[in-house]
Amino acid sequence: MCRLFGMHAGRTPARATMWLLTDPDSLAQQSRREADGTGIGVFGPGGAPIVDKQPIAAYEDKAFATEARELESRTFVAHVRYASTGANTLVNTHPFEQDGRLLAHNGVLQGLDVLEARLRELGVMGLVRGQTDSERMFALITAEARRNGGDVGAAIVTALTWIIENIPLYAANIVLTTPSELWAVRYPDTHPLYVLERPSREGGDQNAPHPARLEARTRRISVRSDTLAERGSVIVATEPMDSDPGWRQMGAGEVAHVGEDLHVHSSAPLPPRPAHPLSLKDLEPRAASSQQSSAARG
Repeated sequence: MCRLFGMHAGRTPARATMWLLTDPDSLAQQSRREADGTGIGVFGPGGAPIVDKQPIAAYEDKAFATEARELESRTFVAHVRYASTGANTLVNTHPFEQDGRLLAHNGVLQGLDVLEARLRELGVMGLVRGQTDSERMFALITAEARRNGGDVGAAIVTALTWIIENIPLYAANIVLTTPSELWAVRYPDTHPLYVLERPSREGGDQNAPHPARLEARTRRISVRSDTLAERGSVIVATEPMDSDPGWRQMGAGEVAHVGEDLHVHSSAPLPPRPAHPLSLKDLEPRAASSQQSSAARG
């Protein structure tokens, strides 16, 4: 199962150190079964997206998979890919960039010929460089944002509603970022997605316990930040990354938006069930394998 990570650091950039694969002892064994690529996306001082990604089998390139990335941004997105659609190439590795936005996805869509016909109808098929369902879904979101004047939240809902109603779907968990905003979607309830709101001590009760240095870790994605020791932040991840009791699993169909104020605005605007739901047995072996949970895969 692909691993998603998103973080919003508020109104000013935060420095963070990130690792994409952090279990070197079992890395080779695990990656032969799972990891097909890793990537991180942030935004530079002028708001331009910066993406550092590579298609890998980690036993071939441990250095890239385990090296620390020193980053500074207001928003962050990271992804560890277990490929379901498309070859293990750079163009198929997440996160993807379109119109200055970044997206990473966990799940499977089918009926890509139908989706491509819709993209051609909307004049955005040229945005697609690779073979993945994820990039095609992103192109539909981008098309809807262009059509509605740049309202990304509305574009996500319109695009995903079209997908839910028109093509077979197993899961569509996404993290989408701009220089100042983050959206997360869990749909339907196939895969988990968690949110953690870390409070700020700045301007608040100085006697209240303040957050420890941000240090969150899984075998797949880890982050550490001294900058965010007392500043607030919001993290979205496929699994809880530490023992903080504030982690909550997003609801099925929940769309969460985080702006510069770090308030999480949640809604449930999507159809309650896919019109053409898929189960694991409906997927080809490679896609089915990619969607297995970490517990199932070991």
